[in-house]
Amino acid sequence: MLKRLEIVGFKSFAKKTVLDFGNATTAVVGPNGSGKSNVAEAFRFALGEQSMKSMRGKRAEDLIFNGSHTAPRANRAAVVIVFDNARRAFKIDFDEVAIERVVHRDGTSEYSINGSRVRLRDIEELLASANIGETGHHIISQGEADRILLASPRDRRAMLEDALGLKIYEFKKQEAERKLVKTEENIAQVNSLRRELAPHLRFLESQVKKLERADALKAELVGLAQTYFAIEDAYIAKEKKQAADDLRDARERLAVVSAELERVADPKTADEETIRRAEALRKAEREVSELSIERAALSRETGRIEGALAEVKRRATAAARDSYAKVSYEDLEALHVEVEREVERAGDTMQSMLAALDSIKRAVQLFFTRYGSPDTERFTEEGAAAKLEEEQAILAEKCTAVSTALERAESARTRAREAMVALEQTGREIRRRILDSAQAKAHEEGNIAKIEARIHELALLADMLERNKGEALAVAGSAALSYAPLERLPEEERAVQEGRDHALERMKIRLEEAGGTGEEIRHEHKEVSERETFLAAELEDLAKSAAGLGALINDLNTELAKHFSEGLAKVNASFNEYFSLMFGGGNGRLVLEEPEQIDSDEDGAEEGGRENVGEREKKDRAGIEIAVNLPKKKVRSLMQLSGGERALTSIALIFAMSQVNPPPFLILDETDAALDEANSRRYGDMIENLAAKSQLIVITHNRETMMRAGVLYGVTMGGDGVSKLLSVKFDEAVAVAK
Repeated sequence: MLKRLEIVGFKSFAKKTVLDFGNATTAVVGPNGSGKSNVAEAFRFALGEQSMKSMRGKRAEDLIFNGSHTAPRANRAAVVIVFDNARRAFKIDFDEVAIERVVHRDGTSEYSINGSRVRLRDIEELLASANIGETGHHIISQGEADRILLASPRDRRAMLEDALGLKIYEFKKQEAERKLVKTEENIAQVNSLRRELAPHLRFLESQVKKLERADALKAELVGLAQTYFAIEDAYIAKEKKQAADDLRDARERLAVVSAELERVADPKTADEETIRRAEALRKAEREVSELSIERAALSRETGRIEGALAEVKRRATAAARDSYAKVSYEDLEALHVEVEREVERAGDTMQSMLAALDSIKRAVQLFFTRYGSPDTERFTEEGAAAKLEEEQAILAEKCTAVSTALERAESARTRAREAMVALEQTGREIRRRILDSAQAKAHEEGNIAKIEARIHELALLADMLERNKGEALAVAGSAALSYAPLERLPEEERAVQEGRDHALERMKIRLEEAGGTGEEIRHEHKEVSERETFLAAELEDLAKSAAGLGALINDLNTELAKHFSEGLAKVNASFNEYFSLMFGGGNGRLVLEEPEQIDSDEDGAEEGGRENVGEREKKDRAGIEIAVNLPKKKVRSLMQLSGGERALTSIALIFAMSQVNPPPFLILDETDAALDEANSRRYGDMIENLAAKSQLIVITHNRETMMRAGVLYGVTMGGDGVSKLLSVKFDEAVAVAK
């Protein structure tokens, strides 16, 4: 699983050094002071070791190559460990995992996985998933072979848990405990916030109750305001329209009365009327006189014509009587026939008619020639009579027309005389009409003043209504103004609406005394209530989370106890086997401390001050003691063992722990230094057994141990103080030797 180690600037390895681990067992050898142990410390460094003491230093700067008289010092130290992850032992989706750590001279460290910067915590969790723990049980540095024996029971327990691969559970448990502590802190904070909110919330609730009592008053106010405003709007609109119509009519009547008053009261107008009527009377009388004279003249002319006509008719009658006695019937008949023939011959045209008249004239002349002048005289009298009759008719028409005109003229004269008589009474009538018109004008002006006062009053009512609406809006909100316009006013007295106004004012005062709408208080109460509800829900969630974390911790404790008990039994079996092998008998085992032997201060520090730790958990966290029974000796304490016995016991326990849950690799730094030849062989046999399960890197001076390795790295150091690396593969060396 461990492929290679790359070292640059770490301690004595100034230049880049690469160690490939292709065999189950790799040995690193070299003289003292050449830098062999720096290889083991490079592993510790890359895997996140934070103790400078474990890496034989005081400061992070001590880990960086400090230079020599021939080589300059380095500014950084970097170590990269490359693992084969084909079996996905690491919980990461890469076939190869490279873990790198870099330290600078200012003491800062950088960690990366496959070139990506990560946290130390990420490194620890990744390694724990592959059974590479932070206690370093898989890295035994020089002089630390008996570290597990010298460790406290609690540290020894941590090493055992790390070796058993229980660290991942510990990580989860520690994370759950941190979350539980944080959750309990949050619960305390939420409870504190709720205690702070409680008095204010109670005060706000009392205020809201007062406001709720005012809601009914507000609802009543809204209903009354809607009714009042709707009626008042309709009333003002109706009255304004009526006043405008009345004002227009009054102004029209005033204009008429004023014009009549000006006309009647004007003296010039009265004089002109008298002159006009006198002139009309004179004209009518003159016309009657002229028409009377004309009718008298026509009457005289008519009498003359009537006398002349009677005389002419008398003479014509006598002449006709004498003439008709001389003319024979045959001649008259012949004249008649001649005239009719000419008439029939005449056509429709003017020339034909003239020709016919000429023929008739010649026939008549011939007739007169035959019968002499008496006939001529007779016909002359008849023509004169016809002319007189025609003149008589014309005069009759003229007389009729003149008589009709005279009647009209006399009627006009009568009317003119009546007008003159009426004009004499006009003086008294005009004075009366002037008085009536003045009174009518004053009356209309008074009406206009009243109407204008009413319009002004309506304007004041409208302004007051707008102020009332604004006050209602401020006190009761927009609902007070949400009303439908009225099509007609209710049939009620105006006093009823005035009563609504007074009631509305009283209700506004009561609502203001009750705190108004209290929107700010309601809003604040809503926010505080929501905050309280949120905190209560948050507290419930935190309680559930704490309960879940507690259950998780209990489950993890159960799992830890179960796996730890099973692992402890396996380690004891293996430890006893290796102990008997190393000592040629005897036995060794790990035992848990008794609960009453647990130091309370140590327990408190270990648990991080957590409360409600039960007796069962104390037992689960009990430390581990080592009990050994050497052959041929009665030893009751580890302190009674010799140095070699302590080394053998440590090796047996380390190998037993590694045998139960083999780590990917095991680094042993001169753990065999105190062994004699016989124990070295046993040590070599155990290494071969371990190599079947874990990859071993052994730093040693022991030839027996070197013989069990597949690859041998030699570390040397020249005069420049820089460690150099030489390598030998025994398989290739054997082939070359043959």
